[in-house]
Amino acid sequence: MLCRALMKFPKDARAFQKEFASSLRWWLLGGPAGIGLATLKSIIRLWAGISPQRSGVYSAGNGPAMRIAAVGIFFADDPERLREYVLAATCLTHRDPKAVTGAMAIALTSAYRARFVMGRETAPFPSIQELAGIDRGDTEWQRLMEAVQSSMEKNDSLQEFACSLGLSKGVSGYMYHTVPVCLYALFYHEGDFKTGLEALLNLGGDTDTTGAIYSAVAGMSGNIPENWSSHIKDFPVSVPFLEKHAFWLAEASESGEPVIPGRFPWWGVPFRNAFFFLVVLAHCFRRIIPC
Repeated sequence: MLCRALMKFPKDARAFQKEFASSLRWWLLGGPAGIGLATLKSIIRLWAGISPQRSGVYSAGNGPAMRIAAVGIFFADDPERLREYVLAATCLTHRDPKAVTGAMAIALTSAYRARFVMGRETAPFPSIQELAGIDRGDTEWQRLMEAVQSSMEKNDSLQEFACSLGLSKGVSGYMYHTVPVCLYALFYHEGDFKTGLEALLNLGGDTDTTGAIYSAVAGMSGNIPENWSSHIKDFPVSVPFLEKHAFWLAEASESGEPVIPGRFPWWGVPFRNAFFFLVVLAHCFRRIIPC
């Protein structure tokens, strides 16, 4: 949904935000499983007639970081517009400055990674100093970036780093837990997608989000195990469907002109989500039943 809004409005952040808000409204009617509370409240506010500029709730949840990598890639060479679109995409649902800082960190990292993969950057990721500079007035963010730097110097494992943040029982949905852990996984396991993702998921907690953030950035190198990607089965958002959108998004990024994507099969979303919900229930029951 974010990518479709981005390719349709690559020069107008306000129009992009409005288009994305419209998609979120209809997405909610499809009954998505596991929607974040802040996102849910924001969409309800949109349905109540509150404008996209004011619909976000004061929350530092990690939803914006989960969806923002595409913005970083799209505006990899335009830092001013990158920040403008990060703000538009984040504040639509989350207005806490920590949500903006976390999303900006992932977008900046994605931009670096994109330039590196295309041979226009010598470093695969931004420095800790650059990431810390996103919000120098936030003492908590500064402390977290110092912790990343310290653990990297000590060559701590991802699990050791997570434990140093008090996350021994899993990574929470708080932006300032999720983003530092994902960044550390990217830095520590650079070049080894499989090991990095497995280490991250083994931490437990909000694994769908941490996995999505890590994979969106690390996967740019194209070293995702083929037996993982070839077995993905979903509808209506299938792998070929996503590949088409990637092509359209690249076209819009290169030309700077709007690209109108093909029709989205919204009719299939409620059926897909209902089936997925049953799968989740079955999985939960299986876990609580003794072997």
